[in-house]
Amino acid sequence: MERKILSFLHKWQKDIIRKPLLIYGPKQVGKTFTVLDFGKKKYKNVIYFNTQDNYELIKLFKKEKAIDKIALNLSLISGETILKDDTLIVFDNVNDIEIVRGIKLFGSDKSNYHIIMITSRRENLTKFKGEELQFKGMSEMDFEEYLWARDEKNLALLIRESFTKHKTCPFHKIAMDLFYDYLQTGGLPEVVQASLVGMDENHIDAIKQKTIDCYKKEVALNKTLIDISRGIEVIDSIPRQLAKDNKKFQYGVLGHGRRAKEYEKSIQYLVNNQIVNRSFKVKTVKSPLSSCREIDSFKLYMLDDGLLFSMLHMNAKTLFTNEKLKEALYENHIAKTLVEAGYSLYYYQSQGKAEVNFVIQNRMGQIIPIELATRANSKAKSLSVFMKKFTTQQAYRITENNFSTKKEVRYLPIYAIFCLNDMVY
Repeated sequence: MERKILSFLHKWQKDIIRKPLLIYGPKQVGKTFTVLDFGKKKYKNVIYFNTQDNYELIKLFKKEKAIDKIALNLSLISGETILKDDTLIVFDNVNDIEIVRGIKLFGSDKSNYHIIMITSRRENLTKFKGEELQFKGMSEMDFEEYLWARDEKNLALLIRESFTKHKTCPFHKIAMDLFYDYLQTGGLPEVVQASLVGMDENHIDAIKQKTIDCYKKEVALNKTLIDISRGIEVIDSIPRQLAKDNKKFQYGVLGHGRRAKEYEKSIQYLVNNQIVNRSFKVKTVKSPLSSCREIDSFKLYMLDDGLLFSMLHMNAKTLFTNEKLKEALYENHIAKTLVEAGYSLYYYQSQGKAEVNFVIQNRMGQIIPIELATRANSKAKSLSVFMKKFTTQQAYRITENNFSTKKEVRYLPIYAIFCLNDMVY
């Protein structure tokens, strides 16, 4: 399956000042498969090392500081010849600082060695930072990549064209039907592949549950036992939090007497490692938006729509009959797609309870409100209130209808959120 990160990898391979690359992102999003597939197609050979508890590698990088000698030893350990400029060396599950220090040696000067590291823990970036490395995040498949996998690349292009040229999409119903499929499947490659080959719903749910269990195991890397259990409680509570009318994260949903300070570290761990996404409340709007956030008021979203679909115990019928649950899925989709595009998440709520689901700021400093309008709240006026109170150059209302523009507000169909990634730059 084609992934967007491949265009970045092609440029990295040809870069004359190429440095070792660290790819980070949650487990099960396709990092290792994509890198190995890229290596197989673009290099004469690929050498793969699983660094987890690999004491032989740790010993090597502690002892040896000359890159050619390190490369020779890596060749001996793997039993494979390392060809300069024609071998991709992959280090998976990278968490050990000694290994990273050794790999950094390859980035201190122009090197003929091509090295990619992979980690599922984004918090490692602080520990591994340095100008000797390049960094690139990877997430699950967005709806555009899903369309590619479904052999609907032309439809994806039409959606982007409709967004760019401010015109209706001629295949709107087809796009909506495929989007409903995506909400049920999500963007985890293993689940998408299972759907494409026609596996039944029970098999697909089993794959999703395996993934949820995998993320809960990641929480076990937390430093204290009590934070592990609290992290799992937070993950399990997200469907209930998002199914409420007020989607603000409430500790009472976790149980009677729960307090913020008890869960602060667990939530931060989940956010740091991209297992959940967090959106902070703002009551006023100015640049930078981060200065307006209220750290005690926030919403949490799942990293994948398909996982949330299963955690909400939904099926194809409830997707079309339960507006409240569908709204939760839509909001989650917007949140995770904006995060994948590089935005920080905020939502606006006034004293009068007018709420704009998302407020983002692009790299040009523009502040952009985004309101979700479903059948249940089709007459929402919060966006209008926001635009009167704060000067905005762009505003979006997300609906199930086709593209349109009304009174300086652009209406986008829910499936077109991935087009907003162009606004980051």
